[in-house]
Amino acid sequence: MMCGITGTPGTGKSMVADELARRGYNVVHLIDTVRPYIIGEDEDRDTQLVDVDKWVEEFIPINGFVEGHFAHLLSCDRIVVLRCRPDELKARLNKRKYPSKKIKENVEAEALDVCLIETVEMYDASSIFELDTTGHDPSFCADMIDKFSKGKIPGEFGRIDWSEFIEVGA
Repeated sequence: MMCGITGTPGTGKSMVADELARRGYNVVHLIDTVRPYIIGEDEDRDTQLVDVDKWVEEFIPINGFVEGHFAHLLSCDRIVVLRCRPDELKARLNKRKYPSKKIKENVEAEALDVCLIETVEMYDASSIFELDTTGHDPSFCADMIDKFSKGKIPGEFGRIDWSEFIEVGA
């Protein structure tokens, strides 16, 4: 069974996946798999361009967890969408020294539920688990994901609303 962990950059995907790996689970960080599919650079957005369609087509499913911003594009059996309150996300990305334009783009994407919406469009509701990482350590989040992946807690999403963080007219 392959369980994906997706979310906006800064929501905690890598830290939670590292905790799951420390617990003995098979974990693939998708950033380690995309290098052959990089087709260019978007300098305005400070990001690499990836041939996502080809990457998805050629990705070999694993028994374990796949972590990354594109995990929801794979054919996972279950998918976890990590969320983080936009003001906390902004602080995390500032700490990583992200450029202000990239921080704004990611904070807006989080406030608008972009990863969640993309996931809901692709998966059955019972296989989606939305998890707010705000104020929680990786161990707590890994516990919740572990339970969801084993079917001990049901899929759940749609309770988080960060629309108050959307900057109107910005």
